[in-house]
Amino acid sequence: MEHINLVETFSEFKEFKNIERETMMRILEDVFKHMLEKKYGSADNIDIIVNIDKGDLEIWRYRNIVDDNNIEDESLEIAYSEAIKTEPDFEVGEEMSEEIKMADFDRREILSIRQNLISKIQEYEKNNIYNKYKERIGEIITGEVYQVWKKEILVLDDEGIELILPKSEQIPTDFYRKGDTIRTVVSKVEMRNGAPVIILSRTSSIFLERLFESEVPEVYDGLITIKNIVRVPGERAKIAVESYDDRIDPVGACVGMKGSRIHGIVRELKNENIDVINYTENSSLFISRSLSPAKISSIKIHEDDKKAEVYLKPDQVSLAIGKGGFNIKLAGKLTGYEIDVYRETPDIDSEDVDLSEFSDEIDQWIIDEFKAIGCDTAKSVLDLNVDDLVKRTDLEEETVNEVIKILKEEFE
Repeated sequence: MEHINLVETFSEFKEFKNIERETMMRILEDVFKHMLEKKYGSADNIDIIVNIDKGDLEIWRYRNIVDDNNIEDESLEIAYSEAIKTEPDFEVGEEMSEEIKMADFDRREILSIRQNLISKIQEYEKNNIYNKYKERIGEIITGEVYQVWKKEILVLDDEGIELILPKSEQIPTDFYRKGDTIRTVVSKVEMRNGAPVIILSRTSSIFLERLFESEVPEVYDGLITIKNIVRVPGERAKIAVESYDDRIDPVGACVGMKGSRIHGIVRELKNENIDVINYTENSSLFISRSLSPAKISSIKIHEDDKKAEVYLKPDQVSLAIGKGGFNIKLAGKLTGYEIDVYRETPDIDSEDVDLSEFSDEIDQWIIDEFKAIGCDTAKSVLDLNVDDLVKRTDLEEETVNEVIKILKEEFE
């Protein structure tokens, strides 16, 4: 019996090896039924038997045998005179079965079947990829860099599915070449023009959270809870952790013996400085911990507008603010408070003068710039060199020099 050989007829089948057998059968049945319906007017009396393993299918059409003059529906009935040409023993009222072969389809019909088949399979594969990765949002993916462009990187997963890592989702110091292995987190999945687009990220806080889960068993098992994560990718990150078991030190477990656990995460994030902080409901203590490594002298909390005034010794101010102001910015995001730092002036230094006293000579916005970095007195400004002051504030070097000149005159 000459069955329709799918693999030989449609060479495109060789490209679709990852589709489940049941799904492929359903797609084939739908495509052929659609064509048979167009060809014969109805497919209700047609059986399609698919054998994916052998790569063939059988199509059988069933029609009732009626008198030559009593045909009402040619798609469901066949004239007696036609039926006996196939089998002379047929009688009126019997059902006749006939096999439909590939030769029964003309060239245009075969082309239409092929196009519909490819279209249906591709549509299925696209939806399959979309649904698969929709469920994997927030998961770490290890892939291979396939192409590096100016605005994004094309990554292939272990099944050859294309993933996108935009420049905005890369750590500033990231540098990859074709063939490199890359670890990212699935950030979002969307359909664009009918095709799935999987966006990856290395700057997401979720990426850092998943890295902790993979390196710290207590986090993965839920013994340690990550309360919040804030990052400036490639520069600094702060992570607040909590343990409901008093026997477990959450910070110590996350850092590991001699930093063994956190070192792998730091390397993956291109030496991003990570502060692991023990979470507490005590706002003052939490703010104090979040400004680590600086040591706080005292804190005033204003709960109404979520502000905190932090007082530190002069040598601790720069530590609290941190390089580029990242430490204090991240501490504010982590705790949810707007943090202002103030330099604690020793009582014995009666000669020092508050910067506000110079408002007649220095513009208020310039004074505010210095106060924002913890320099609220004349000597606290003079204790720092010009380069430091320029880097920490948004002031020009010329402005800083003019302020220093005015302040020095006060003590001469």
